[in-house]
Amino acid sequence: MTDASPNLAVLFADVSGSTKLYESLGDNEALATIGRCVALMSSVCVEHGGRVVKTIGDEVMAVFASADKAAQAAAEMQTRVSEQAPVGGSRLAIRVGFHLGPAIETSGDVFGDSVNVASRMAALAKREQIILSSHTAAALAPWLRARVREVDTLSVKGKTQDIGIFELIWQDSDADLTAVATRWKPLPARIVLRHGATERILDESATTITLGRDAQNDIVIADRKASRLHARVERRRDKFVIVDQSSNGTYVTVDGEPEIMLRREELMLRGRGRVAFGHAHADDPVEFLAFSCVD
Repeated sequence: MTDASPNLAVLFADVSGSTKLYESLGDNEALATIGRCVALMSSVCVEHGGRVVKTIGDEVMAVFASADKAAQAAAEMQTRVSEQAPVGGSRLAIRVGFHLGPAIETSGDVFGDSVNVASRMAALAKREQIILSSHTAAALAPWLRARVREVDTLSVKGKTQDIGIFELIWQDSDADLTAVATRWKPLPARIVLRHGATERILDESATTITLGRDAQNDIVIADRKASRLHARVERRRDKFVIVDQSSNGTYVTVDGEPEIMLRREELMLRGRGRVAFGHAHADDPVEFLAFSCVD
């Protein structure tokens, strides 16, 4: 059975530094310690009216009927874990992220864009931190909204607008509730990409342009040494990076600087320059991508 929920808070929580726990405690003790922590997080979710969708390794995924319930569960998790006695000289810590939005529940699992965004929030969180989206922060009750602060802005592939990133302060300290006085604001910026007669612009209205021999790419590269899905150019806040995903490498030249070869790497694009696919530009200068970053 499949049910669509217009207002579901999806939460992810995981044990921070679990790999180091295995190194310091050994496999058996680390596994038992992480298992106890996962059980504690799961029980807190249930206590706050949530449903545990699944647990995978050191991670818990749960859903709640409202952002308030997810926020209270997240804060309670952090508090309870912080009160646990150190194990082998190591103090346990978790990181939590959640997001409110439409989701699809089917056969006990949950799917949809909200799940992806919630997972991204958890990935952004550091140990002992709770991260949520600006949309979710706005949906909180006033007394909970007073405990959040804006920390960043994130460009997400497939979304036309950036997502505001907020932190929920769970410690009971006046100092922790101090608002961030100066908040980072994305600068208006764009990059112009030219390939032959084709011109594409990447700005605040788009986040990614793909490059390669396959016709599904935004810019199709005919060079025989290029891969089908060769590379992509991404906007990250007010900067642009090129990410190589090819077999033969991506060769980038910023005007006035030596050519750089990328292989499964990424590079921030600056000023003006050119990109060759699968070989150095000098080896076959006929086909290339020209770029120009504009503030």
